Amino acid sequence: MGGAQPTSINIVGEKRIGKSSLLYHFFLTWEQRVQNSSRYVVIYLSLQSVHCQREENFYLAVAQELLNFSSVATNQALSDPLKIRPLDRIVFSDAIREWKRQGVLPVLCLDDFKTLFDNQSEFNNDFYNNLRSLMNHNSVMLVIASQHQLDFYSKKHQLTSSFFNLGHVIKLGELQEDEVKDLLRLPASTVNNAAPALSMDEQRLTQQLAGSHPFLLQIAGGLVCEARQQGHDENWVKTHFVQESRRLPQSRLDSRRWWRGLRWLVWNLPVRLGRVVKFLGGTVDDVSSWIKGMAILVMVILVFTRVINWNEVWDFVRDQLGIK
Repeated sequence: MGGAQPTSINIVGEKRIGKSSLLYHFFLTWEQRVQNSSRYVVIYLSLQSVHCQREENFYLAVAQELLNFSSVATNQALSDPLKIRPLDRIVFSDAIREWKRQGVLPVLCLDDFKTLFDNQSEFNNDFYNNLRSLMNHNSVMLVIASQHQLDFYSKKHQLTSSFFNLGHVIKLGELQEDEVKDLLRLPASTVNNAAPALSMDEQRLTQQLAGSHPFLLQIAGGLVCEARQQGHDENWVKTHFVQESRRLPQSRLDSRRWWRGLRWLVWNLPVRLGRVVKFLGGTVDDVSSWIKGMAILVMVILVFTRVINWNEVWDFVRDQLGIK
C-alpha cells in the first residue's frame, strides 16, 4: 500500500474462516500501518448490504463511504467530483483520476464480492476492465474478500477481463499451533506487561473445543468469558458451544470428520495391522505394511459376513510371519 505501485489483494477462504473480520480489522487500523495517512482513504463496503443491483449503485455506495471521511468532505477537490449526478462509470473514473492528481489513493475493501456476479448484465467485462484500468494507473487499490480466487469466478461466469488476474492472493485457513496459542494469550502476546484475558484453564478449554479454526475459537473464547462473568461451569460452555458452532457451514464440519474417518480406515488402521507383522519379525516398509494390513482388515470383514472363517485368517497371518 505504501509502495510506488500499490498492489491490489484478493483474500480467499471458506465461509466463516475470518475473511470479513480481517478485512474490517484492516479498515479500522489502517492509519496505524502507514507513514503518511493523509495520502490514503480506506473504506470497508459489504456489497451484500448495499444491494448492488445496478452498476451506478456500486459507484454511489463507494462515493458515499469516501465522503463519510471528514478529510474528504472538507476538501472540495476530492468531494465535488464524487457529488456529480448521475454517477456513472465515466464520472466515477474521472473522480478517481482527480484523486490521483491530488495525491490521495482510495483503498476499497470490498466484502461479499461474489454478489456482483449475480447480475452480469450490469457487472460485465466492461465494468471489470474499467476497474482494472484504474488499478493499472495506480489510481485505486482494491482489497477483495471472496470464497474462491477471482479467476475461479471468471471461468464460472465466462468473464474474460484481465481484472481477475489479481496480483496478490492471501489464502486463509486454520491457524498453526503457535498462532492459536498467541491468539488465546491475547493481549499478553502483543502488549508488553499485559496479562492474558483467559486463564490457563480457559485457554485449554477453548482450544479443546475449537481446535485451530478461527471462527470456532472466537465462539469458544466468547462463551468461556461469558461463563466466567455469569458463574456458569464448563458443561454450560460445552453445551452452548455445540449450539453456536452450528453457524459454521455443516459441509465444512462433515467433510473434516468424513476425511479423518476415511483416512483412519483405509490407511492408519491397515498400516498398524501390517506393523504387527513387522513387530513380530517382518522387515517391511509402510506401503507393504498397508497392503498386508488391508488384506487382514478385508479378511476380518469377510469373516463377519461369513464368506471365510477365522482359520483362514490365521493361516494368512502365520504365512506372513513364516510360522509353520
